[in-house]
Amino acid sequence: MLEALLLDYIARYKMGFISENMISEELVNSFDEKMTFELATRLEEDNYETPFDGLKDWHLLRALAINRPELTSNYIHLLDQEPFDEN
Repeated sequence: MLEALLLDYIARYKMGFISENMISEELVNSFDEKMTFELATRLEEDNYETPFDGLKDWHLLRALAINRPELTSNYIHLLDQEPFDEN
C-alpha cells in the first residue's frame, strides 16, 4: 500500500520537481554581489520552512562557486562539509 502511494506521488510530481530544481546558466549569470550576499545570509540564518528550501539555496551557492567563484570567495565556509567516519 505504502509503495503504491509513493509511486503515485512520484509519478504526479516528478516532472515539476525536476524542472523546479534546475539551475540554469542564465540564473547563475544573473547573480551579482548583492544577490550572492542575500543568498549567503539566508544560508547563515538557516531559517527555512523546509529542509528542501535550504538545500535549494545550498545547491545554488555551490553552482555559483563553480561557475562564478569571484562572487562566493567570502562564503565558501557555507559549502564546506565536515569529514565524517563511515564506519
